[in-house]
Parts: sequence; structure tokens; C-alpha cells
Amino acid sequence: MHDKPVTTLHHGDLPYPAGTLVVDTVSERTGHLVGVIEERAREGGKVVSRQAFMRPKGGGVEWDAPLERIKPVEG
Repeated sequence: MHDKPVTTLHHGDLPYPAGTLVVDTVSERTGHLVGVIEERAREGGKVVSRQAFMRPKGGGVEWDAPLERIKPVEG
């Protein structure tokens, strides 16, 4: 049995300025980038995962997606 390493959550660096209109390339939802949360291993600080948080244009409920799935909206 594999035990998951003990992790902690941290605010991560934004790949684009806050408020940038981005698209989730899997769900095709668009929204404004709000923040990034990184899950890091407690020992060594290795990044385990990175989640981007977006808010829909015009407001509404935020959602998250793996950071590698988002990119800026062209236009």
C-alpha cells in the first residue's frame, strides 16, 4: 500500500496577471483568473499539484481546474 505524502497548501504564483480572462481547455469554460493554490509535500516542498481558481465573467460561483488546463483567451 502506498501512503500519500503529508502535504500543505500554499498560494502559488499566477501564470498571468490576476483578472486575466482564461479558458479551461477541457470544460471550455471561461472566466477571470483569481488565484492559484499549490499542494506541496511537507518534507522538501516539492509541488504535488497546482489548481487555478476562476470567476465567471459577470460574477458567479468560482470554480477550479488544474493549472495546466488553463490558457489566456485570445482576442
